[in-house]
Amino acid sequence: MESLSWVVLATVISLLMFKLLNHPPGRKKLPPGPRPWPLIGNLNLMGPLPHQSLHELSQTYGKLMYLKFGSTPVVVASSPEMAKEFLRTHDRIFASRPTTAAGKHTAYNYQNITWAPYGPYWSQGRKLFFNELFSSSRLASSEYIRVEERQAFLSGLHARSGDPVVLRDHIVYMNLSVISRIVLGRKYFSKSTDEKEIMTFDEFKEMLDELFLLLGVLNVGDWIPWLGFLDLQGYVKRMKALFKTFDRFYDHVLAEHRARMDAEGEGFVAKDMVDVLLKLTEDPNLEVKLDNECVKALIQDLIAGGIDTSSKTLEWAMSELIKQPLLMKKATDELDRVIGRDRWVQETDHPNLPFIDSVLKETMRLHPVVVFLAPHFATQDCKVAGYDILKNTTVFINTWSMGRDSDTWADPFSFRPERFMGSSIDVKGNHFELLPFGSGRRICPGYSLGLKILRTTLGNLLHGFNWSLPGNMKIEDVDMEEEFGLTTYRKSPLVVVPEARLATHLYK
Repeated sequence: MESLSWVVLATVISLLMFKLLNHPPGRKKLPPGPRPWPLIGNLNLMGPLPHQSLHELSQTYGKLMYLKFGSTPVVVASSPEMAKEFLRTHDRIFASRPTTAAGKHTAYNYQNITWAPYGPYWSQGRKLFFNELFSSSRLASSEYIRVEERQAFLSGLHARSGDPVVLRDHIVYMNLSVISRIVLGRKYFSKSTDEKEIMTFDEFKEMLDELFLLLGVLNVGDWIPWLGFLDLQGYVKRMKALFKTFDRFYDHVLAEHRARMDAEGEGFVAKDMVDVLLKLTEDPNLEVKLDNECVKALIQDLIAGGIDTSSKTLEWAMSELIKQPLLMKKATDELDRVIGRDRWVQETDHPNLPFIDSVLKETMRLHPVVVFLAPHFATQDCKVAGYDILKNTTVFINTWSMGRDSDTWADPFSFRPERFMGSSIDVKGNHFELLPFGSGRRICPGYSLGLKILRTTLGNLLHGFNWSLPGNMKIEDVDMEEEFGLTTYRKSPLVVVPEARLATHLYK
């Protein structure tokens, strides 16, 4: 009996020793992930399309995955359930942003809403965006601008009937015109150097393209800080050069607006979003005082966010429809039935066009323009799905991977708008299967304006024109390859041929 007791005791001690050696006190239970290399961590596993690289890794390691980018701990969520943990269940803990070269050098030292850390300044800016800049009344008061620029856009396409057009350029020009007038009060760009303006449309577009590329790059200095001063990839140098160009432009805009404020004195009335922001710099009741640098940073949010994402979503939508003529016909049949042939689609028509809405949702699922939501940052230790997420961990929500989750979507790699017909899934952050604008505290504050532009533009592109491919090009020749940045777009622009399908007087 005594010998049996010693055997039992020895067994218990052995089990305890095994547990202590393999799970020492204080050791954290991290999510599964690939073993990192010294110095570089798992950066060697990132290809030219990081969202696809991380999707492939998630097939091995799961929907919640731990990696090291250099010396920085990174967690990637690749399912609606995991996204909900970070964006709703533990939203406050993960509502901040990591420090990056892009936030420092292109966003006025983290002073725009996108890159500002969670705190009083960000909270105040968010309230200003929702209550002042994107309120229902302010959006309603600027509807005439959207109507005018949309009409000019459709007229321009009508003038090119029968000719190949680079659709992206026309959409970007319209969006830039709309956002410039709403935010800045007028267009500050010209179509050519012959017109007198601070810059041309092509120059402005190049600035925005460079901005979105630099905001999305994997900059080595962000992940291996002690190498940051070397700027091995040259990204920081480009960020600083781009910042100077934007800053000169904003100085010009603010000087023009302040001159009008001074001239009108007490009779000054805000006509655009810059006016609203400048008036707020004089508000003594703000918790955090706004200065010129803050105003410039917020303007950058308004311009960049309003132009790029909607343009790329529309190009992806038209790319998918041109590849599936039956879907194109289904969309135009709905438009003919609801709108008729004697007018254009208006913003108020949206509730009556469920198939057009489904096309947009399916585009946002299969081709999310923001394939990673802007990175979140853990401000304290937290448990997620039984795993330890440590303070100072950067969190990526891979919406591209979520859109291809077979546990969530039937036939996830196919473009099937019908899946949203009769569905309650919306795009406003309430359903974690579909997060084109994010969710929680960090949801995009301009999503209501973005949706108005997306719905009416897609509706009128399909209502006003029949679309075909140029020359002898076939449907299977339409390249759907991606180019990565903060927003992900078609590597080769979509070239199509419009043909008017409505009465000529409607295009004038």
